[in-house]
Amino acid sequence: MRDKLKAIASFNALEHEGKADLNSVISRIVALFPEERKNMKVLIPLVREIIDEVNSLSKAEMKSIVEKEFPEWLQNTPKETEKRLPDLPNVEKNGVIMRMAPSPSGPLHIGHARMAILNDEYLRRYGGKLILRIEDTNPANIEPDAYQMIQDDLKWLDVKYTDVVVQSERFQIYYDEMKKLIEIGKGYVATTPTEEFKSRKQRGIPVIEREQTPEENLERWDKMVSGEYEKGEAYAVVKTDLSHPNPAIRDFIAFRIIDIPHPLVGDKFSVYPMMNFSVAIDDHYLGLTHVIRGKDHTANTEKQKYIFAYRGWKLPYYLHYGKVSIENSILKTSLIKKGIRNGEFSGWDDPRLGTLLALKKRGINPLSIRKYYVESGIGSVDTTFSWEILYSFNRKIIDPVSPRHFFVNNPVSLRFDFDGALKAEIPLFPTSSKQSDRKYREYVVKRGSIIITSDDYQKNIGGLVRLKDLGYFKINEDSIEFVGAEMTEDVQKWNPSRPLGKVPIIHWLYQNFVPFKVFRPDGKIDEGLLERNALDYMEIVNQFERYGYVNIINEKEGYFTHP
Repeated sequence: MRDKLKAIASFNALEHEGKADLNSVISRIVALFPEERKNMKVLIPLVREIIDEVNSLSKAEMKSIVEKEFPEWLQNTPKETEKRLPDLPNVEKNGVIMRMAPSPSGPLHIGHARMAILNDEYLRRYGGKLILRIEDTNPANIEPDAYQMIQDDLKWLDVKYTDVVVQSERFQIYYDEMKKLIEIGKGYVATTPTEEFKSRKQRGIPVIEREQTPEENLERWDKMVSGEYEKGEAYAVVKTDLSHPNPAIRDFIAFRIIDIPHPLVGDKFSVYPMMNFSVAIDDHYLGLTHVIRGKDHTANTEKQKYIFAYRGWKLPYYLHYGKVSIENSILKTSLIKKGIRNGEFSGWDDPRLGTLLALKKRGINPLSIRKYYVESGIGSVDTTFSWEILYSFNRKIIDPVSPRHFFVNNPVSLRFDFDGALKAEIPLFPTSSKQSDRKYREYVVKRGSIIITSDDYQKNIGGLVRLKDLGYFKINEDSIEFVGAEMTEDVQKWNPSRPLGKVPIIHWLYQNFVPFKVFRPDGKIDEGLLERNALDYMEIVNQFERYGYVNIINEKEGYFTHP
């Protein structure tokens, strides 16, 4: 009968956003089992207890419980439909050629994951090529280890790129193309001070070099490439339209002189392409068919189109998605590098960071990140990243395979004077999980000490609680007293100050535990005691009951995944 009551409560919870309602559950019980009307005094406390238990379950667990007792109830339940990205236009039978273009200033973070996953999803749909193009033309911001970290991050995300291109290996291509633009009068080399150049551009007035012949500008270009100018003395410019309504799109700088060595090519080059130039050149030579990027690149797209038009190249299809604001996380690589240097952060995988390394160490499953970005779509509307939704997706993935354990934060030890022995069989996995296989953590509790959280102690001193899977106990000032194994009228008498049957279910420890720390994303560290056998499940995500999911890193500490 208890299994049936649990199934009724679970179905009611599925109908009410995961929270069962007492009156609704009682009504259905009476409708199905009219003879239970005469047992209301015992039934109501029991149903309250079952509802408390059911409301702590995942929806998958609830469905599994219903399927065992009343499978027909779920037949008419609408199934969740998988969201799908919109089709791309102009896809040829050979598929697409797309690219990801991170800068090696550090490893990838949760924002970069969108770019990678959207491109990968289309490659999976259409076939073709997905090029990882590492844009390393700003040597001052390069983190040498990032070349490999980026590839490792993409592997973790299960993003299958087909080619790797490093821009610092392609300088001669960029030089040749700039020279061609100068030769056809679509580029020039200026020595006018850059502040004056910017001022004139704002007013739509050309600098003198713009009006000079290609031969004069080629001469300056050759001097620039051969190192005859110092930093800031010369720069190459692509002509656009000085009357363009957006001053940012008017003549833009394509090359500048940098006087610091590059981590890969050293001092071989001093003339470095700007992003808008190298991107346009590479997008053509790599044969890109479709380019997906944020709408903050809309103006850049307009600049790059000038180069395509001057060279008579076919444009790829551009799709600009809306900006995603990511709050409550540290993403900026310059801040992270500084924090690592001064000891504020433990590394790129510090749990306070939004790097993929940190999310991996916390136990976030990469499938949940993929699901989040696919379901978010590729629209042009700006959005705010929801950690709660990501955690919801992740919870559905990890919950069935996460072993359950008790972690007592801020522990309080209570004397337990008992002449007998109580046996607890606590499920290691949720009953709906394929991992379950009736695995339990078994404890025999005798005279000694029982440990609960300080919060549970403060809230329930002098009252009745249910120690999960052990029985009902009364909490005294410095001791805990066994009252009964099941809820009966005699047990209820120990609960005079609370509504009928409303007994808190709390977790506990007895003897078999170790000291443990949990590092949280907000920088806090929770210290307490953990069931010792949880250490058999290191480097996977555990569910610490009534606390949250935690990735156990070693015998002493773990990273908080999410609630």
